[in-house]
Amino acid sequence: MPKKKSKKQPEKVKLSEAEFEKKVIELAKSGLTSEKIGEALRQQGIHTQEHNLKISKILKKNDLYINTDLKNVETKLERVKKHYETNKQDKRAKREKDRIFSQVRKIKRYLKQI
Repeated sequence: MPKKKSKKQPEKVKLSEAEFEKKVIELAKSGLTSEKIGEALRQQGIHTQEHNLKISKILKKNDLYINTDLKNVETKLERVKKHYETNKQDKRAKREKDRIFSQVRKIKRYLKQI
């Protein structure tokens, strides 16, 4: 059996809290969600737990927070709409479009309550 290659972990990078916030804001402006920002920081060797700051709270403070559930459902709706426009005979796609649209409405209504 061949030996397994060990995954090389990036070296830990020490950042001050201000630098950490700056890095998070920079990644958010490039269009990443809070989950993807966490992954990107992890790959760079920056661990969020060392800073005692939540990425989503930093983004909310700077008005850059995008709810990931809503964003994912909206992108799914766009894909289904695009498919349905080119394939009008696809009745299943029409039903799926309506179902996803109602999901978007429910999420938006839920987010207004919070």
